[in-house]
Amino acid sequence: MIQANFVTADEAAASIEDGTTIATIGMTLVSASESNLKAIERRFERTGHPRGLTLLHSCGQSDRERGIQHLAHEGLVTRIIGSHWGLQPRWMDMIANNQVEAYCLPQGQIAQLYRSMACGLPGKMSKVGLGTFIDPRIEGGKMNDRTRELPDITEILEYHGEEYMFYKEVPIDTCLIRGTVCDEMGNLTTTEELMKLEVFNAVLATKRFGGQVIAQVKRVAKNGTINPKDVTVPGVFIDKIVVCDDPEVDHRQTHSFYFDPSYCGQLAVPESAIEPAPFNERKFIARRGVCELRQGAVVNLGTGIPNDMVGRVCQEEGIADDVMITVESGIYGGVQMGGVDFGIGQNLVAMVSHPEQFDYYDGAGVDVTYMGLGELDGEGNVNSTKMGSRCTGAGGFIDITQNAKTVVFLGTFTARGAKYRFGDGKLAIEQEGGIRKMVSRVAQISFNGPASRASGQRVVIVTERAVFELVESGVMLTEIAPGIDLQTQVLDMMDFEPIVSPDLKLMDACLFEQDGPAGLRRFVLAE
Repeated sequence: MIQANFVTADEAAASIEDGTTIATIGMTLVSASESNLKAIERRFERTGHPRGLTLLHSCGQSDRERGIQHLAHEGLVTRIIGSHWGLQPRWMDMIANNQVEAYCLPQGQIAQLYRSMACGLPGKMSKVGLGTFIDPRIEGGKMNDRTRELPDITEILEYHGEEYMFYKEVPIDTCLIRGTVCDEMGNLTTTEELMKLEVFNAVLATKRFGGQVIAQVKRVAKNGTINPKDVTVPGVFIDKIVVCDDPEVDHRQTHSFYFDPSYCGQLAVPESAIEPAPFNERKFIARRGVCELRQGAVVNLGTGIPNDMVGRVCQEEGIADDVMITVESGIYGGVQMGGVDFGIGQNLVAMVSHPEQFDYYDGAGVDVTYMGLGELDGEGNVNSTKMGSRCTGAGGFIDITQNAKTVVFLGTFTARGAKYRFGDGKLAIEQEGGIRKMVSRVAQISFNGPASRASGQRVVIVTERAVFELVESGVMLTEIAPGIDLQTQVLDMMDFEPIVSPDLKLMDACLFEQDGPAGLRRFVLAE
């Protein structure tokens, strides 16, 4: 009988050779192979090996402390190819300080690249990334000076008279995955994991290049006791299995808790258990953003105000069942958890794999996506990926915004230190933020305004004091909050001159309701 190869985490770490490529599968702390990542870090700190690794990852995989933060040591990793480092401060520091070669690629393109590599292709062709900092004619996704003169890992192809990005294959030597249970043959389930991710695609991509697959599991079951439909990876594709010896620490479902069945579909909680968000400027901005929804819309939520607030506002307003909220992790419906636990939710109605979710986002495109706002310029370009030397990366931002029918950016008008007071249906700015977001030129093109305007895509930018829309001729100011002075608190605070709508309106008074629902249902159900 075929037998699984059970090893210790230290034995698994010892099998990783210098100068090889390692792919890690997870998102935030969900499905992080913490036992194995810790063992690699221990070995490096003790022996200086493995060293010179290339680290490939599709999502941000940390909670600021764990996950691939364990690999953030100069010398251990020479090159990182990933999509997002916002919850990985050591990686952002290493990138900013030129301690590692750093390439940023769109999250969905990496997730789907595994599938392309698995079936023998030399890479992946897509329109995603054209005209953004991923485009090799702009920055090529190179995130620091150390990387600037290195070869591109993408190129531009022309097919039938149209341009495409080509994402080149990245051969994998070791793939780290995590599952819930495996049997004595190594057949692995992910039944208690909070996302499906791209586990099997990455495994097969690794096998295509003759690499090894190392899995971490919580428990081992007797052969024949696992439902074959629950198997995510057949055991014949797994080379080494590490049984986690401290699951409450190293096999948590996510950062905030070890195990909660309501997040993996094994339990639904009463709606009364889900508390409304407290009223503040973030909720106010989310409320105005929700006014852009219409019944039956399929929605995507990005990180920050979108994921933390939009779903909770929809729940409180009684419109959660009138739209379908999705997140790039592959979840549908329910109520989304935010912050360091981005990408999971309670009372979900469906969950699909990571590459499949981006098949939808990259192809048909969602009806409405809500994304965070870093900087906006007069051309309608948006930067949400690099602030100064701080490289958060794209995540799924580029995949989703390029193909959504409507894009709604949500963010405060200024950053760092702003204070607000809401009352009597008005907004008062008690202290301005120290950083302007409305700039003459964005530091990095995460979203290409001219390309969006040329395509006729609807784009709305919502802040606590003003609402803008992209129009054919530029950025138009369409609404301001009651209590805000147009000249001194909007126009004078911008480094470019917007088009002021001749029909400039005040934001609806209902948005200021601080106790209970604001009555947004009338907007969503409007014809």
